[in-house]
Amino acid sequence: MSDKIAFSEDRLAKAKEIILRYPEGKQKSALLPLLHLAQEQFGWVSAASMDYIAEMLQIEPIEVYEVATFYTMFHLEPVGKHVIEYCRTGPCCTMGGEEVYDHLKTKLKIEANQTTSNGLFTLKEVECLAACGWGPCFQIREKFYMHLTNEKVDGIIEELSK
Repeated sequence: MSDKIAFSEDRLAKAKEIILRYPEGKQKSALLPLLHLAQEQFGWVSAASMDYIAEMLQIEPIEVYEVATFYTMFHLEPVGKHVIEYCRTGPCCTMGGEEVYDHLKTKLKIEANQTTSNGLFTLKEVECLAACGWGPCFQIREKFYMHLTNEKVDGIIEELSK
């Protein structure tokens, strides 16, 4: 396996346990959980980590790249401590999402796919967060922030900046 990047001892044990869940020849089924492990350890999914996973699963690197680039939950570049995934679909926009989003970008002084200079926040546009009745909304890790207003955004950013 690659000597440039490697899982920690505990994550490697977890990776092996995940791979063993699947029958011989079907180890590609472990791809999503292994990508999550890589992102947990390294903070993002680099080409080197994708190659490492491909070697572990005995598949072609392109098979890993296809999956990692399809899902917005995987960060393909270094990100800030808090990744704000902002919903940009119609329902959120009709509920004032564009104005709140513009306020958020102004407050953070960044655009989509950028990270604040202090490394705290990365802003990522995503398609539907499945909270259409509670928009506008964004997600940070597993937590949803709904019915956003400029004031709510200010409070959230201030709290997370501490």
